[in-house]
Amino acid sequence: MRIYLHIGPEVAGAQALQEVLSSKREQLRSKGLLYPRSPGNKAHTRFFMAVTDPDHIDPLRFNRGFASPQKQAQLREDLMRDLQREIDQARPEAVILSVPQLSTSVFRRSEIQRIHDLLQPLSDDIRLITYVDDPTRLLVDHYAAQLSEGRATPLSQELALVESDDWWAACVDAMPRIDPLAGVFEETQGPAFWLDTNTLQREWEAVFGAGAFHVRAYAEDLFAPDTITDEIRAAFGINETIGKAQALPERAPMSAAWMARARQFNAILLKLLAQGDRHVPRQLWRSFITEISVPGPTTPAGSLSQISDRFSKANAELILRHPELDDDTFQSPKACDPWTEADPERGYRASQYLLAFLFRIDKATKEKFTQRVEDLTDRGVIPAAVPTATAPPMPKAAPAEPMKDGLTDTARALMPPQAVQNFEKLKTSSFAPHNRLGAVDEEQLAAAYTEVPPRELPEGRSGNVIVGCMKNEAPYIVEWVAYHRAMGVDNFLIYTNDCSDGTSEILDRLQDMGVLQHRNNDNWKGNSPQQYALNQALKEPVIQNADWILHIDVDEFVNVRTGNGTLQDFFDEVPDATNVAMTWRLFGHNDVTRLADDFVIDQFDTCAPKFCPKPHTVWGFKTMFKNIGAYEKISCHRPNKLVEDKRGDVCWVNGSGRDMTGEAVDNGWRNSKKSIGYDLIQLNHYALRSAESYLIKRQRGRALHVDRSIGLNYWIRMDWSDFRDVTIKRNLPRLRAEYDRLMQDDTLRSWHQKGLEWHKTKAVELHGMPEFEELYQQALKVKLTETERVAYALALDLES
Repeated sequence: MRIYLHIGPEVAGAQALQEVLSSKREQLRSKGLLYPRSPGNKAHTRFFMAVTDPDHIDPLRFNRGFASPQKQAQLREDLMRDLQREIDQARPEAVILSVPQLSTSVFRRSEIQRIHDLLQPLSDDIRLITYVDDPTRLLVDHYAAQLSEGRATPLSQELALVESDDWWAACVDAMPRIDPLAGVFEETQGPAFWLDTNTLQREWEAVFGAGAFHVRAYAEDLFAPDTITDEIRAAFGINETIGKAQALPERAPMSAAWMARARQFNAILLKLLAQGDRHVPRQLWRSFITEISVPGPTTPAGSLSQISDRFSKANAELILRHPELDDDTFQSPKACDPWTEADPERGYRASQYLLAFLFRIDKATKEKFTQRVEDLTDRGVIPAAVPTATAPPMPKAAPAEPMKDGLTDTARALMPPQAVQNFEKLKTSSFAPHNRLGAVDEEQLAAAYTEVPPRELPEGRSGNVIVGCMKNEAPYIVEWVAYHRAMGVDNFLIYTNDCSDGTSEILDRLQDMGVLQHRNNDNWKGNSPQQYALNQALKEPVIQNADWILHIDVDEFVNVRTGNGTLQDFFDEVPDATNVAMTWRLFGHNDVTRLADDFVIDQFDTCAPKFCPKPHTVWGFKTMFKNIGAYEKISCHRPNKLVEDKRGDVCWVNGSGRDMTGEAVDNGWRNSKKSIGYDLIQLNHYALRSAESYLIKRQRGRALHVDRSIGLNYWIRMDWSDFRDVTIKRNLPRLRAEYDRLMQDDTLRSWHQKGLEWHKTKAVELHGMPEFEELYQQALKVKLTETERVAYALALDLES
């Protein structure tokens, strides 16, 4: 088995390459190549954090909670165990690792040796791959990336080293002393030693052996959809076609004025952090740099022509040694006026921006600073003298039961070893769940929303339309329909299949009453009844003539949190939006055990924290999209198959109304830490409802057998009850009014009652079946904190 280790650099198309490798993972695996998940799903960041020297703390290790030697060692152990397991399962001919930080961060021989020692037991055939380009182009892009992370030294730092006899040694000598709490890292502030590719090769081959280092030429269009396949095949020894790849959204480069603003802001912020009583998390720092952006011309690479000249002879030698390179590889841009820092423009003063951002810095400090300092001090990473008095610790809620090592007794008894390890990592990780995100959820009900009369739609238009699929949901249909009618949904198109509880009859009656349209989907074809229904829906006039389309299920309620809580109130806040990622807020069973004929939105108000990037289901979203013909297909979470001519018309926003087009326009069904938001709209997801309702849900299609994966595991993933969100209850008065209007119909009311009795009878039947009763009792005993639940869910994902 051969290992291909792609060491970067990041600015030479690494992200695009990783996107392709991850998207084609299964195709690659079928051809004997493994792009493993254990080092990181797309980017193999975990590998990088695991291999650096203990005292070489980089921004990733620090911000993700692996700064201490003990936690890094545990990460390394977990990584290699998981990687070995993936290899044992796949038995590939080759493994591809993409760790582009290695070329730009690792200059210590001890770290290169550690990488070799970790990989050598897996294979003695290891091929190192790096990409090269003209050094001035790489340096400009690298400088922009460093500025986003906090670099405060100008490009004159590299220019001053041009005359040095040994570029690599001069850069290493200029590396700053690492001070994580002050925002000082080698990767951020240090000069670009790695531009000396000859020394890079010499250092790595001194450990991995002569001939292990392979250099390939990078160009801006190298990983574009039309050419990526050929390059990947050539670089990683693939003998078969794996298909074209999705192009990444283009990001506007930093203007020269923006670069000047960023550097000057970083310089003054670092002075503030040097005082030792404040802390700025990585994501917050990045957001500051984004917020001070200004358009304008970019820095011409030709202004750094001294750098190209410095490496011209060495790069010519490189071409002779590596047949993949040619005379065009290091073609220099046309020289122009020497680099000087641009005017930041518009009277910019970094101190004014720092003052404006100070409140957010202090808030972040209170939340993270003391916890981070105490952790690093306890583990000997930083001296105990670091002041902490001005950063009060984050208030902690009292535990529901005695805690041991941070775990509740219930969790300690229930969670497997992998989940316990996950819990320890999460406690100081940037992925730790919390509810301190966006607007505050009021504990008490705000003023109730007022009724809104049905809209008068233009002739031929169907307005705001929900398309959905149902199976045996009789007790919940009328509430769900009444709720959404009361807040601005004009029409419904509902598909059903294999119903036995009265669901079809309820929908037929609502169709007779002119409330919705019902389609029988028993004869579905293909992979799933849902996708077949959605494909058929595109042929329906009610969808073709819609203004906005929503695909949601009967356990999902659109919760507008602005104005009078209607869809129109939300649309007024985001006039340019064409697509809305309505992020799930997962609601647990709230200690409600018995199935009752009460409103779902009133019974269940305990939920997941707003900030919960893991497990992946918590930040799933469903999409509300404008019917502008931009997509050819409706899928479960989003429209798909973008019409290329319509790309420029698409504007995705998150639940806070912020633009996330670049992240979502082509694919994806969940939010990231960059795109999460709940302030204006969210999708309340009641996946469990009562414990009995959950039992019935899990029994569907499984008359006698319940395995763990569809039983207790699902409950662990979905029963979030640590926080309270009652904002949707402002809809109760108008929901009740619309519900009562619909229920005046005797036939509808009769079918609703029959459906309710069917479900209650089914619950009694399942209580009498030992394995279902055991599942029911086990579920009720699971009392986990939010962090414990995340840790357990991640362990279950790994197990799956």
